[in-house]
Amino acid sequence: MKRAIVTMVLCGALVAQRQEETPVFKASANLVIVTVSVKGKDGRPVKGLQKTDFTVTENGKAQVVSVFDFQELEETPRVATASLEGAAAAPVAAAPPAGSTRYRDRRLLTLFFDWTSLQPAEQVRAKDAAEKFLKEQMSPVDRVQVVSFGSRLKVDQEFTSDKEALLALIKKYQAGEMSELAGEGNTDTESDDSSAYAADETEFNIFNTDRKLGALEDMAKKLAALPEKKAVVYFSSGISRTGDDNQAQLRATVNAAVRANVSFYPIDVRGLQAEPPGGAASGGGGSGRGTGMFSGQTQNRQRQSKLSSEDTLVMLAEDTGGKALLDNNELTLGIQQAQEDMQSYYILGYYSNDERKDGQFRRVDVKLAPETGKRLQAKLEFRRGYFAQKEWKSFDSSDKEKQLQDALLLGDPVTDLRLALEVNWFRMNRERYFIPVAVKIPGSAIPLKKQGSAETTTFDFIGQVKDSKGIQLAAVRDSIKIQLREEKAGQLASRNLIYDTGFTLSPGKYSIKMLVRENQTGKMGTFETGFTIPELGDVKNKARLSTVVWSSQRTPVTEAVGVADKKAAKKQESHPLVRDKQKLLPSVTHVFHAGQTLYVYAEVYDPAAPEEQSRPAVAAAVTVYRDKKMVLQSAPVQVSALKEGRNQTAGVYLEIPLKELPAGEYTAQLNVVDQVGQKFAISRAPLVMVAR
Repeated sequence: MKRAIVTMVLCGALVAQRQEETPVFKASANLVIVTVSVKGKDGRPVKGLQKTDFTVTENGKAQVVSVFDFQELEETPRVATASLEGAAAAPVAAAPPAGSTRYRDRRLLTLFFDWTSLQPAEQVRAKDAAEKFLKEQMSPVDRVQVVSFGSRLKVDQEFTSDKEALLALIKKYQAGEMSELAGEGNTDTESDDSSAYAADETEFNIFNTDRKLGALEDMAKKLAALPEKKAVVYFSSGISRTGDDNQAQLRATVNAAVRANVSFYPIDVRGLQAEPPGGAASGGGGSGRGTGMFSGQTQNRQRQSKLSSEDTLVMLAEDTGGKALLDNNELTLGIQQAQEDMQSYYILGYYSNDERKDGQFRRVDVKLAPETGKRLQAKLEFRRGYFAQKEWKSFDSSDKEKQLQDALLLGDPVTDLRLALEVNWFRMNRERYFIPVAVKIPGSAIPLKKQGSAETTTFDFIGQVKDSKGIQLAAVRDSIKIQLREEKAGQLASRNLIYDTGFTLSPGKYSIKMLVRENQTGKMGTFETGFTIPELGDVKNKARLSTVVWSSQRTPVTEAVGVADKKAAKKQESHPLVRDKQKLLPSVTHVFHAGQTLYVYAEVYDPAAPEEQSRPAVAAAVTVYRDKKMVLQSAPVQVSALKEGRNQTAGVYLEIPLKELPAGEYTAQLNVVDQVGQKFAISRAPLVMVAR
């Protein structure tokens, strides 16, 4: 195991009370709400059941139903005369937002417009589908909320039955103006807009799914104040899995939705597509080059790309009890599906007799009482369990260590601290690869404590790597102290922290899970993702290329490791990312500022050489595209020497000034040519330029 490096980068009980016969709900951490749909043989909701007609168990232990209500979703809502039974004296941990009311006998639908994933034409289709639903299919019992996600997540309209107000809001959205990336670099956090969720961390997770999923998680937590069923209709053009995505964030989002009684109904706004072989004429980028379009490989890649972008949508739906609408041009069917799924149902609430806040999964089972079950032979639909809440307190040293170990194993990952993680691989010999891992933490999330003339905090890092069979092959455990002088501490909010470690592995498929705890507040973050180390010996028809590191900063090795740690500094000299005693720090988030330099590093293995000499001839250059058009091309570099001490390895290193690129989203492409072996390889990565 190599020494880890840290571098500063400059860049409830549910309380029910009678109030004029209208129940008022408040939340407490100890109360569990279960919504149960009871359908008879004819498929219609069964009405008239009482609390004594149900039995509820948690992890096999019987629970006492303290709260009971029936939500009758008919076209003409009944007068609210039923009462709720409950322990009114129970402690209240959290109440619904000020001014909110119980939506008794109402169907709660949220229309969620993810402008960051929609092209202008897709935005128009999403708007048209929403307008059609509101005009033609919205029923008297429906209450609709509108949420938009661009540079931040906002509630544009709280739940309402006012069709005219909803239609006016949808019409106000201007296609093409909602998803501009200019807002991605905005660090203004002083807005007092109470309708905005704190779902973004400036540059973090622009390209993977974390930021979108984090916004959905935050929204689910807000909706948890309402005990009724909630359906979130999510307009999207798919969520691409890039390999850098945080699987822990996906699980955390699903778990938050389950606890909040929220179901996701994603709609793929692209609809049914008939993509021409080789790509559309407007696609650009050379997608139709070569023989792939004649052999079927190009068409297969096109189809696989679309299916991959739909996977996350399907998982969000299936794991929360919703349904995804894919490959269908009648987008309103997705909203109708949510509408039809939410029929009359019962609300059961019980105070769990397991008071541990351990974050573990609790299995819930609901059945009809024996006599009732025999009489009705009905079908029950409900959520099969939930994850208990987590409570992180001040512990002694042994308890803190156990806390980290336990948190690493939780099925409900801790995501209070935003993280971004990047895994690279470089071949050391035919069988072993070095795997550098970089974890990036936003400086704005790091509190500091005054200590003399400096300000400090400490971080604990714990992680593990497992193979495809779930066997742990490597682990890391570090405690790092951050100490900054006052002038540097004041700049921390606009900078980030990078933690760097590494493993040695053989080719194969792996998963890595990293947990970070900031010890000033006890906040934790988890990042989990899969990665593959290829067997380069099987690569025959193209140059053998490592992963590519895209960076905006180098730092002296001694400064990164710590001046006092001479042995660790010496070991770093053989690190693939060290050049002239300067270490290249992966950008991780791939966000750059105007005026910075883009540093690019990769390795080419087993390059061919002329018979009369052993020197290779490798050429490399970087091209940058925007909207499929080339906007920048670097000067080519020539590599004619192998790396000392590395078996048949040629290092490719480029520096590209970014001063000419305006703010926006780009695709960067590294082109490598083995001139003697007449082989080439390319590697692409997303890139965002933001204004300082």
